Amino acid sequence: MKLMHVDASAKRERSNSRALSRFFVERLRAGHPDLEVDYLDVSVDTPQHVDEAFAIATYAAPHERTPAMKARLAASDALCQRVLAADALVFAMPMYNWSMPSAFKTFVDAISRAGVTYKHGDDGRIVGQLAGKKVLFITSRGADLRPGSPYASMDALTPALKAAFEFLGVAAPAFVDAQPLQFANQEARAEALERARDELSAVAVTWANSAKAASHANNADAAQHEDADSEMTQ
Repeated sequence: MKLMHVDASAKRERSNSRALSRFFVERLRAGHPDLEVDYLDVSVDTPQHVDEAFAIATYAAPHERTPAMKARLAASDALCQRVLAADALVFAMPMYNWSMPSAFKTFVDAISRAGVTYKHGDDGRIVGQLAGKKVLFITSRGADLRPGSPYASMDALTPALKAAFEFLGVAAPAFVDAQPLQFANQEARAEALERARDELSAVAVTWANSAKAASHANNADAAQHEDADSEMTQ
C-alpha cells in the first residue's frame, strides 16, 4: 500500500493533529510492514494560492496552454500525480476558526483540477478520479462540536472536507476528530485524545487487513498467469 500522509498544523511538536497522524501511520505500518509513505507538510511546502494566472491556465485546453501557463501549473500537476499515485490518503489538521487551515485550502485548490483529478463524463456528470482510494481525515478541535453540544452547528470543517473530496470521487471518507482540546480541562483533553487513538487504531487494523487481502489476491492472480504461461509453452 502506498500512503500519502499530509500534515497541515502550524504547530510542530505541540501539535495534537501531527501526533495523532504519526500514531496512525505507526499503527498502520505495524499491521502492514510493506507500507510506503509519501509525506507532505503543507505548512512548510505550501502550495501557491490561486491567482489570476492559475485560474486562467487551469481551464485552458491543454493544447492551448502557453509555456507560461504550463509553468504556472507545473507544481499543481506534480501534486495531483502524487495524490493519484497513492492507494490511501491521510490528512491531519487542526480546526482553525471553525474550518480548515489556509495551507490545507491551498492544497485542495491545487489538486482540484479539471481533466486531471476530475473529468466530465459523456453524460455530463463529473467523474472524480480519486474513487476507490481510502481517505482518512484526522482533526483536532479546541471546542466540543459533537452532536448535541452547544457548538455542534458551527462545524464548517467536516462538510467542507466532505464536499471537496466527494467532488473528486471520495464517497465515504473516515473521520477521527479529537475534541474538545484547547477549551477543556486536563481530564477531558486526555479522554479526547485517548478516544481518538482508539478510533485510529481501529482504522489502521481495517486498512492493514484490506491491504493484506489485496496483496494476497494480486499474488494469486500472478501465480495463475504464470501457470497459464507455463502450460502454453509446454
